[in-house]
Order: sequence, then structure tokens, then C-alpha cells
Amino acid sequence: MSEGEEYTELSRAKCKKAKARDLYKLMYSEEILRPAEPNVEQLKNDIEQIKQRNARVEADKAWETSLFRKILVAILTYIVVVLFFTVAKLPKPLVNATVLTAGFLLSTLSIPFFKKLRLRQRQRVK
Repeated sequence: MSEGEEYTELSRAKCKKAKARDLYKLMYSEEILRPAEPNVEQLKNDIEQIKQRNARVEADKAWETSLFRKILVAILTYIVVVLFFTVAKLPKPLVNATVLTAGFLLSTLSIPFFKKLRLRQRQRVK
């Protein structure tokens, strides 16, 4: 390397070091470390948004676990299976569709029982 190239490389290294030092100072200056003081109105707004979201989540959870929803899904399942069995020209579509629907209902209604059983079992292991 010639003397001029060495000087250029040295200048580049100094610039990079200076940029890194300035960036460090900027990142750790008081303005960046200290968050802005939230105002009361913003906090009230945030709390209201959280309450609204919690209400939506609770409503969704109530719907997902409701007996009405399970029965509605079972009725719709029965209708679809009856239609399918009828189109497929299978014997006794009304009777045979009850088997599938009953299986669905039993599995859906028994899940909470098995969930509690499994959770109790896991707690004993810990």
C-alpha cells in the first residue's frame, strides 16, 4: 500500500469510529432513554381501548363455549349430512345422519371433561 492509500484507510477508520461514537451518544442520550410522559387523556383512552378489547374477547369466549352454539352446529351438521346421504342415494339418510351428528355432539360435549382431567394430571406431574 502506498502512503496515500494508508492515509485514506486511516481516515476511513477514524470516520467510522467517530460515526459509531456519535451514534452511541445519540442512542444513550437522555431524550431517547427517557420516555415521554403520558398524559391523563392518553391513559384514559388506552384503558378504554383495553376494556373494549376485553369485552370482545369475553363475548367470543362465551360464544365458543356456549351450548347453543354446539347445538346449532349439530343441527347444521345433521342437515348437511342428510342432504349428502340423499344425493348419494344411501339408505335411510335421516337415521344414518343421526349417527354422525351424535358422534359430533358427544365429542364436543366431552372435550371439557377430558381437558380438566388432563390439566389435573399435568399438575400432579409438576
